Amino acid sequence: MTRKDGLLALLVVVIWGVNFVIIKLGLHNMPPLMLAGLRFLLVAFPALLFVARPKLPFRLLAGYALTISFGQFAFLFSAIKFGMPAGIASLVLQSQAFFTIILGTFFFGERLQGKQLAGITLAVFGVLVLIEGSLDGQHVALLGFMLTLAAALCWAYGNIFNKIIMQHQPRPQIMSLIVWSALIPVLPFFAASWLLDGPAVMLTSLVNIDITTVLSLVYLAFVSTIIGYGIWGTLLGRYETWRVAPLSLLVPVVGMASAALLLDEKLSVMQLLVAVLIMAGLYINVFGLRLRRSVKGLSS
Repeated sequence: MTRKDGLLALLVVVIWGVNFVIIKLGLHNMPPLMLAGLRFLLVAFPALLFVARPKLPFRLLAGYALTISFGQFAFLFSAIKFGMPAGIASLVLQSQAFFTIILGTFFFGERLQGKQLAGITLAVFGVLVLIEGSLDGQHVALLGFMLTLAAALCWAYGNIFNKIIMQHQPRPQIMSLIVWSALIPVLPFFAASWLLDGPAVMLTSLVNIDITTVLSLVYLAFVSTIIGYGIWGTLLGRYETWRVAPLSLLVPVVGMASAALLLDEKLSVMQLLVAVLIMAGLYINVFGLRLRRSVKGLSS
């Protein structure tokens, strides 16, 4: 990977890490499903006027949109609204990697490798410790935690649809998929907000919208989604997956650091240890035990 592309990849990591803080700020004066609906409305318009519709069966486009967009962010935005710390959310959401592996065994007959089983076991242990802490009344609200896990599961299902879509001929352009799939969840978001929050709350949040919410929406729609996914998709198309995908392991590092700096979120010693466990599980899942093999190679 060239230095320029490496810097672009790190830029996306920072964009997505800070994204969780931006969500928290955007939710201070607007219900979560309303905020999510406006986000994807801005992603779709006016971009779809300039981007060709992907040549895909509607069921694939809808499946992708309703899982990776509607499901993931309906649960994630609600989780943060209900007390899930932004930094911890950025970490727990990465459990999508393990959900994706498990779903891949069912949908594509993929076999789990030893490193994946080890990584999943370690990360699940960390998740169970977080649940234990939630039940003991510590900083992570149990409802927010479970909603974040649901968001990760929806992301994983979206990854399954994404793999099927990428095998479709002709293969759609990344930007085309992002923009046109963004149109589908807008109505479900607004309908769900109408049912759960009520029209009065929705109208009040629009009438009283402030600059913080507006800037949050601009960041979520244009910076995080269009720029972030656009760059990431370009890099995945230019390099092998194994060169690009592991960099996403840095997202929760940026997420927790930015939440600590900008939101003054403090992690307990237990939560820090759990973060290390989950990150170690993610690392083993991607790289195996390469560090150990490298040390043996140097000593021989």
